[in-house]
Amino acid sequence: MVILDEDRRLKRLKNNFLEAVKGKLIISCQALPNEPLHSSFIMSRMAKAAAEAGASAIRCNSVVDVQAIQGIVDLPIIGLDKVDYPDAPIYITPTIKEMRGIASTGAEVVACDVTGLPRPNGETLAQIVATMRSEYPDTLLMADTASLDDVREANELGFDIIGTTMYGYTPATEGHNIADDDFAYLKEVIKLAKAPVIAEGKIDTPAKVTRVLELGCYSVVVGSIITRPQLIAVPFVEATKGLKK
Repeated sequence: MVILDEDRRLKRLKNNFLEAVKGKLIISCQALPNEPLHSSFIMSRMAKAAAEAGASAIRCNSVVDVQAIQGIVDLPIIGLDKVDYPDAPIYITPTIKEMRGIASTGAEVVACDVTGLPRPNGETLAQIVATMRSEYPDTLLMADTASLDDVREANELGFDIIGTTMYGYTPATEGHNIADDDFAYLKEVIKLAKAPVIAEGKIDTPAKVTRVLELGCYSVVVGSIITRPQLIAVPFVEATKGLKK
């Protein structure tokens, strides 16, 4: 039996995931506790529907949702865990506790906030990454970034995948949309990133999916416009308003 050295083994793992999602759609199946579809059972069925539509992978939130989806869908998973802490503004897999929890499910990728904002308990991202590399060497790490500085940090820390997930969702980027100026920000991310870029955040039409892939993104995540019916229905309801009865 040939034992691969660490660099070769990680390259193989990364290639397996990236081969599965290259040029394809990843569907995010998430529902928070205050949303009507919040249920691991429902999210697993949502993931099954996504798989039947041709999704290449699933992005999902919480250990229980990851496990429920793994039980019904044979697709790679990007797992995360949204948790609010009183002493920090970030919430996407914010501490080593949540990182370990998602990794322990066997999810191929663990995604976490990489926005330069303070983490709970005084933890640092560098410490978290080092611990994950030591304890879960078979798990790929995805950086959910919001700025070019975040991308630089993800480069320095050696993240396997860089996402644009948080662009438009931090205090410094609020009001921005990834599609502005023909994806001008995304173009800069692609130039700067040392790892494959997955476009995510407010990509809400098939035309936008096509465009980000044309620009050089490795893959693309779409969520709310596919899997959150309470949002999908709003423009249809709005279309009925103001009409004469």
